[in-house]
Amino acid sequence: MTQTLPIDDALPALLEALRSRGMAVLQAPPGAGKTTRVPLAMMESGLIRGRILMLEPRRLAARAAAERMAETLGEAVGGRVGFRIRGEAKVSRETVIEVVTEGILTRMLQTDPGLEGIGAIIFDEFHERSLNADLGLALALEVRGALREDLVLVVMSATLDAAPVAALMGDAPLVTSAGRAFPVETRWLPRPLEARARFDQAVAALVVQAVEECPEGGVLVFLPGEGEIRRVEGLLRGLKGCDIRPLFGAMEFTAQRAALAPAAAGQRKVVLATSIAETSLTLPDIRVVVDGGRARRARFDAPSGMARLVTERVTRAEAEQRRGRAGRVAEGVCYRLWSKGEEGGLQPFPPPEIAAGDLTGLALELAVWGSDALPFLTPPHPGVLGEARALLTALQALDGAGRITDHGRALSALPLHPRLGHMLLRAGGGEDAALLAALLAERDPMRDAPADLALRMAALRDPARIEREGHALHRPTVERIRAEARRLARAVPARPLGLTLGQMAALAYPDRVGLRRKGDAPRWVLSGGKGAALPAGQPLSGARLLVATDLDGDLREATIRQAIQISEAELRAVHGAQIGWRDVCEWSRRDGRVQARRQECFGALVLDDRAWTDAPPEALARAALDGLRQIGLNWSPAALRLRKRADLCRADGADLPDLSDAALLSGEALLPYLTGKRSEGDLRGLDLLEPLRSLLGWEGTQLLDRLAPSHFETPLGRRVPIDYEGETPGIEVRLQELFGVTVHPTVGPKRLPLRITLLSPGGKPVQVTADLPGFWTNSYADVRRDMRGRYPRHPWPEDPREADPTTRAKPRGT
Repeated sequence: MTQTLPIDDALPALLEALRSRGMAVLQAPPGAGKTTRVPLAMMESGLIRGRILMLEPRRLAARAAAERMAETLGEAVGGRVGFRIRGEAKVSRETVIEVVTEGILTRMLQTDPGLEGIGAIIFDEFHERSLNADLGLALALEVRGALREDLVLVVMSATLDAAPVAALMGDAPLVTSAGRAFPVETRWLPRPLEARARFDQAVAALVVQAVEECPEGGVLVFLPGEGEIRRVEGLLRGLKGCDIRPLFGAMEFTAQRAALAPAAAGQRKVVLATSIAETSLTLPDIRVVVDGGRARRARFDAPSGMARLVTERVTRAEAEQRRGRAGRVAEGVCYRLWSKGEEGGLQPFPPPEIAAGDLTGLALELAVWGSDALPFLTPPHPGVLGEARALLTALQALDGAGRITDHGRALSALPLHPRLGHMLLRAGGGEDAALLAALLAERDPMRDAPADLALRMAALRDPARIEREGHALHRPTVERIRAEARRLARAVPARPLGLTLGQMAALAYPDRVGLRRKGDAPRWVLSGGKGAALPAGQPLSGARLLVATDLDGDLREATIRQAIQISEAELRAVHGAQIGWRDVCEWSRRDGRVQARRQECFGALVLDDRAWTDAPPEALARAALDGLRQIGLNWSPAALRLRKRADLCRADGADLPDLSDAALLSGEALLPYLTGKRSEGDLRGLDLLEPLRSLLGWEGTQLLDRLAPSHFETPLGRRVPIDYEGETPGIEVRLQELFGVTVHPTVGPKRLPLRITLLSPGGKPVQVTADLPGFWTNSYADVRRDMRGRYPRHPWPEDPREADPTTRAKPRGT
C-alpha cells in the first residue's frame, strides 16, 4: 500500500476495537478508502480466523472492489481476494477476502447459520440501507449472539447517522475517519431553476459551464436514470475535447468498465451516471461533479401489490456523497443544479428500503428463519409485512398458520422474487418458464414496443427476426436475460407441464388477471381489485382477459406496460381452485334498485353472472337498507314530529331510543319494514312512523306521550297539536279558549314551558307567552281593551282566570 489514504489513520483504532469487542461501526466520508483498505488491514492483522466476507450493494461495485484489492496485493482476482455475484464467481481455496453482493449472505446464513469457515463480515456502504443489508445485519447479530461469539462484524458507512447502528450492535465502538483527501468547492445556481425549464437541457448547460470553468480532470454527472442519461448524452455529443461515457446498472460490464477507465490522451472524460457512481466505485481523474439533484426510487404500495418508480429530489446525504466524488484525486469542484437557498429543503437521508419497498422476499426469509424477533435497525411495518404474508399464502409458500411450506423453502432457494419462483416451479421448469422468469425479473428489452409480452418472448428466441420486423431491441438486456434463463433452467429440474405464457404469468400474478370492463375504452378490472388500462390501439386492446405483468403503479388506474392474453379455459386450468360461486345481494346505485345475482368469481373478477331468483327476503331487505343508506330517509311530517318529541325527552335525560338518521340506518330496526321494497321509489315511499313506534315499544310510547304529548288538550277538550320544530315546543290557540287556566302547560322531563301563541277570534296572533298566569296579570288588560273594540261580540271578562273558556261569540242582541 504505497498511496496514503485518509482511512489509514483510523485503521489502528478499528483493529483495536475488533480485538477488544469483536464489532465496530466505521464512519468514513467518500474517498477515504475504506472499501479497499479495511478488508486488507483485517486480513494482515491476524485477528480474523477464517474468511472475510465483504458485502457490496451492487455487482459492479463488488467486482471492482475485488479487482482493486487484488491489484494492491499484486495478484489476480481469485487468489487471496475473490468475488461472488449472481451468475459469476472467482474464488479459490486460497481466497481469504470474498466480496459478495448482499443477497448471497442471506443464502449462506439460511443454509448454514453457524457460517463455518467465516471469521468476519463487513457491511460496506451500509448507509444505502438496502433490504438485504438490513436483513443480513439482523441475521448476523442473532447468529453472533446465539452461535458464534467469535464472529467479527464491521459496519462501514459514509453518511449514515452511525450512533443508532452502534446501539443496535450492543453499543459497539464507533470509529470515525478523517475527511476526504482533497477539498471540494461547491457552486450553486444563483437562483432556483425555472419551473418550465427542461431538466435535460439545464443539466447539459451546466456540464458545458463546468467544462469551460474547470479545465482539468474528468467530469462526473449525476442523473436519475438511463432515459435522462441518453438525452443528456445526445445534447452533449460533439462537446470539444470530451469523451461522453454513460454509466448505469443495466449496461454490459464491458461498457461499465469503459466508464471507469482513464480518459484517452488529449481527452476529458465526462461520465453520465446514475446513483451507481455515488459510492464504492473508483473513477480515476474525476475532478468535477455536476449534480442534477434528482434520484429515482422505488415506492411500493402493499394493498395493490404494485411498485412504481418515482423521481425525487436528492437528500443531503446523497448530495454529500456525490460531492465527495470530486475530491478523491485532487482538489475539485461540485456544481449543483439548485440554489443554496433550496438546500435547506432537502431531506437528511433517503428512506431505507425496508420502509418503502416490497417486503415479500423479507417475509419469506423470516419464515425460513423461523422468527420475526430480529434486531432490525428499522423494523418492517406490520401492515406491509402482513400483506406480503398474504401473498406468500396465496403462492402456497406459507400455510394457513403462517409457517413455511416445502414449496416456500424451495422458493427461498431461487434467486427470484417469490412470484417468479412460484411460477417457475409450478410450471415444472423448462426453457419457456425460465425465459419468462428471467424476462420478468429484468428491465424491459423493448420499452418502446406494444405491451404484448408474447412479442418480447419472441424477441428473446429470435432477436434478428424481431429487429427485421422493425422493432427496436436493447441487445445487452436481451443477452443478460438469456444468460439468466440458462442459469434458472439449470437450477430447476425440468418437467415442463406444457403451460401457455398466459398461464405461467397468471401463476406469478394471480392478483393481476384483468377482465375487460364494458365500453369501448381498453380498461380492465384486476383480480386484486385495482383498475388498469392500455393506450388505445394496442394489440391487446380487445382482450377479454389478460395478465398484467408490469404496471406503472398508479393507484387510481395503472397503465399496463407489459401483459399477456389468457383465455378463460387457461385461467380455469391453473386457478380453478380459486374460482367459485358467490351469492350477491346488493344495492345498485347505478340502477337504483336491489340486485340479486349469483356470480362466479376469481378474486374481484366476475366470470359469470346470473339472476338469483330465490334470494332470501332477509338478504333482499339488507340490500334495500344499504340503498336507504345511500339515498337517505324520507321523513313524513308525522314521523318527524314523533322524532322531535323523542329528541326533546332524550336531551333532558329520558331513557328513550335514539331515532336519528344515523341510528336508524346503522342498526336493523328498519329491516322488517323493507320486505318487498326493491326500488328507489319503494324506499322513498317508506313511512317511518310505524318503525319509530315499534322501536319505542309500548313502554317508550307511554313515557313519550306522558312527557312530550303530541297534542295539548284545551279546557274545552279540543286537541291542539304541539309544534316541536322550533327551539321551544309551542301551540297556537284562541285566547278565549284558555279562560280559567291558571297553570302554564309544560312538556318534557324538565317541565319546559310551552310557547303559547294566543290568537284573536279571527285567528291572528295577539301575544306569545311562556307564562300564562303572568299574561293574565300583566298584559291581558291591554289586550282586552284592544280586542273589545275589534271583536265586540266576543266575551272579554275583566278577570279571565275566573271566566269559562269558550270559542263562541255572544248571541245577537246581548
